[in-house]
Amino acid sequence: MENKLDKDYQALLSKVLEEGVAREDRTGTGVKSVFGTQIRHNMADGFPLLTTKKMAWKTMLTELKWFLKGDTNIKYLVDNGCNIWNGDAYKDYQRACAYMLEMEEYTQKEYIDRIKEDEDFAKVWGDLGPIYGKQWRNFGGTDQIKELVSNLKENRNSRRHLVNAWNVGELEKMTLPPCHYSFQCYVADNKLSLMWNQRSADLFLGVPFNIASYAVLLQVLCYMTGYQEGELIGNFGDTHLYLNHLEQAKEQISRTPNQLPEAKVLFVNGDVTDFDIKLTNYNPLEAIKAPLSN
Repeated sequence: MENKLDKDYQALLSKVLEEGVAREDRTGTGVKSVFGTQIRHNMADGFPLLTTKKMAWKTMLTELKWFLKGDTNIKYLVDNGCNIWNGDAYKDYQRACAYMLEMEEYTQKEYIDRIKEDEDFAKVWGDLGPIYGKQWRNFGGTDQIKELVSNLKENRNSRRHLVNAWNVGELEKMTLPPCHYSFQCYVADNKLSLMWNQRSADLFLGVPFNIASYAVLLQVLCYMTGYQEGELIGNFGDTHLYLNHLEQAKEQISRTPNQLPEAKVLFVNGDVTDFDIKLTNYNPLEAIKAPLSN
């Protein structure tokens, strides 16, 4: 079966390279950016994990489980080898050191080691504020994931199957406001589809990760509700390539995709805070290294 996902993603990379406007950004790196793009994938065509570069499958799963647990502290991530939030957490710690003279300054490695070794330190200095997991599982007292599963079972035709992470009243308390800020589910012909919305889309590093993560979430919801898998749709606002990712993007565009893998959820616990999933037939091309922009 043709791998349309990788080709659509390569086309999006090409669009940003060719049409993107040069803009400054929060990180100081600089970007090429377009506004208003979309990726669509029929889950019957395979699991949407890009094959034109090797993806960090376990890292993606760890972050999604962290969200579903309602956790906002990086200790769970660090303890499970997921380092994608380390830079944001460390910046928070550095800002605190600048205001509190009695605090001990650490390098990022020293800070992460302290998070691993000292639970009391981690409780205070590892928390990122009320970001994704907090909003998914406790938005003003509402467990949105629990409500979503219940409503999908009881009222499949509802147009209110929404989960929102953009809590305006708590944005200032967050280390980083949500990039992917909401998702909606839709049921037709006994198939469950999921569409997520993203204000800021780091096309080279972030978007492939987001595609796979929401695909797993779709499968988890199907497991809990009994529906078949439908379509996965991602809507992106500011769709950008960082200037230090341009050559990597060109390399990925030049590659020929392999067939998409398959993935099957094996277990989801009752309150949807943990799951197990098996990935098979994943044959990606080699990874393409690129720096994180925090």
